[in-house]
Order: sequence, then structure tokens, then C-alpha cells
Amino acid sequence: DGTNARVRALQRQDPAQANALSVLMELQADCYAGVYGAATARKGTLEPGDVEEGLAAAAAIGDDRIQRQAGRRVVPDSFTHGSSAQRTSWLRRGLTTGQPGACDTFAAIGGLGAR
Repeated sequence: DGTNARVRALQRQDPAQANALSVLMELQADCYAGVYGAATARKGTLEPGDVEEGLAAAAAIGDDRIQRQAGRRVVPDSFTHGSSAQRTSWLRRGLTTGQPGACDTFAAIGGLGAR
């Protein structure tokens, strides 16, 4: 099974952790996007400003920023994608390492099978 299938199964088993698991999966995806960016940079196909644009986009779509822009108070327990800081941090990790193995957001909870 892939990460998505395992996360969905864990969410069904423990609905109270559904949002937190979703955040971890989304942050992993951000990191993988950074890994892809690093690969394209090595090939010389990134254009000037691409990295900055990607980081700005990650910051713009953080759950905290979206909640503030909607005039609501920030409620971290309701996050499904992560904060702006988390998203840019994981994207940057992928960009700087270029290694998919550096993207294990689930390690902090003991891996996907730990719950």
C-alpha cells in the first residue's frame, strides 16, 4: 500500500487523529515537491525566481494564513494541510536535500504503522 492508503486507513481507525495525519501527508507532499525542484535545478531547467515563487506559494496556502484571511481565528487542530511555516520548511527541506528519504514527516509519530 502507498502512503495515501495507509493514512486513510489510520484515519478511519482513529478519527480524532484524522487532521493531524492529513497534515503529515500534505507536508510530505510539499517535501517531495522540493525534491522534484532540486532534481530540475540539477538539470538546469529551473528558471530564475522559481524557487522563491514555490516558497511563496507554500506560505500562501498554509491553513493558518487561509483562516486569518477568512477573518477567522487560527485553530491548529482544524488544519488539514499545515501552517505556512510548516509548508515552507518541508518544501525547503526537499529543495536543499534533494532526497525523498529526508521527507519522512511520519517519523515523529513512529512511522505510519505506529498508531
